[in-house]
Amino acid sequence: MEDEGRAFAQRGKSISGYFEPVELNRFIFCFKWVCLDQSNLWRAGLSWSVFFLFAVAVPLASHFLLQCSSCDADHQRPYHVPVQISLSVFAAISFACLSRWSRKYGIRKFLFLDKLCDSSEHVRRRYSQQLQRSVKLWCWFVFPCFAVETAYKLWWFISGSTTIPYYGNFYVSDTIACTLELLSWLYRISVFILVCVLYRLICYLQILRLEDFAQVFQKETEVVSILKEHLRFRRTLRIISHRFRAFLLLSLILVTASQFISLLMITRSGANADILKAGELSLCSISLLTGLFICLRSATKVTHKAQSITGLAAKWHICATINSFDENDGETPTTQVASTHVLDADWESEEEEGDGDDDLNNARIMPIYAHTISFHKRQALVTYLENNKAGITVYGFMLDRTYLHTIFGIEFALFLWLLNKTIGIT
Repeated sequence: MEDEGRAFAQRGKSISGYFEPVELNRFIFCFKWVCLDQSNLWRAGLSWSVFFLFAVAVPLASHFLLQCSSCDADHQRPYHVPVQISLSVFAAISFACLSRWSRKYGIRKFLFLDKLCDSSEHVRRRYSQQLQRSVKLWCWFVFPCFAVETAYKLWWFISGSTTIPYYGNFYVSDTIACTLELLSWLYRISVFILVCVLYRLICYLQILRLEDFAQVFQKETEVVSILKEHLRFRRTLRIISHRFRAFLLLSLILVTASQFISLLMITRSGANADILKAGELSLCSISLLTGLFICLRSATKVTHKAQSITGLAAKWHICATINSFDENDGETPTTQVASTHVLDADWESEEEEGDGDDDLNNARIMPIYAHTISFHKRQALVTYLENNKAGITVYGFMLDRTYLHTIFGIEFALFLWLLNKTIGIT
């Protein structure tokens, strides 16, 4: 993995010219943090040993060795088991996926950096900036939750020091137990959020490529070149969908199952849930839902952008058709068609514009090159785009905004119900 990281840093400079070695080293550090350096047998054994230590051994030891039946109600941790199982299961899925991807593809190929040589300078520059920003995003998602978890663990060990089981020296035992639990929690959440941030980064590259692809309708372009580029883009989306489909489906199913199980436990007869007893359960749900919606939102943004190309092509086709009829009637000089349509359109001067998700769906009339492409070729291209919609799929199901709204409604309702029962938020 270290050799792969050096190659990643060295070749990135030659491809885009905008990669900074320091930022690349920080990005590779995320992989080393989760011990994905499996370049040889010894490092692979170390990687899996660290995983089993923090994802399996520490949670099991925490449950059995720190079980405190004589403690007061606030220190008995009745919801400790579902929290540990949820975190370990998601860490196992994420670690297995990362290990497979790093061995099979390597960092550069997995992040599609080897394809940037075919992209424009604008795409390469913005992707390199997003690559550098991904490390910050990973920290923003992980460390705030880790700070809350640290405060909870410190309170639990300090306030219950007289009743919590210890082995050997009192202070040394509690310090080691607290440190191992915090490292275990940080490791498992870091692995899961890292996969989500990587998925977001890859989707961001496809959005940049789509925005760059949309520019072909603003200049003289043959249908063949547009079709080839769209086919290349659809193939890339199929590759992304195939790589991440198992992870996305398992994450969606297991997050929903975790929410339901948590609700059943805190709403059963005789359950006593408050922020001290079930606060860790709420924090676990927040972390898992954050990662899930990072992935779903990124996928739906790519799908929305890809499907917006159809509307853009249809607008381009109708503008070219109207322009052709105007020329046949002798109403407009051929050399002034493009500038007349663009400058006379009042939509250009509108102050309010849509957000970044709808840049391809703007209401502006575009310049037309009527002599470039015939009517039948344009019509065939629009028909092809209408019947071959591109986007991110999960085993054949397109992840568009309709699915996102449905999933968000279900998950958010369960989450608010859970928060209401644990920390009193309605």
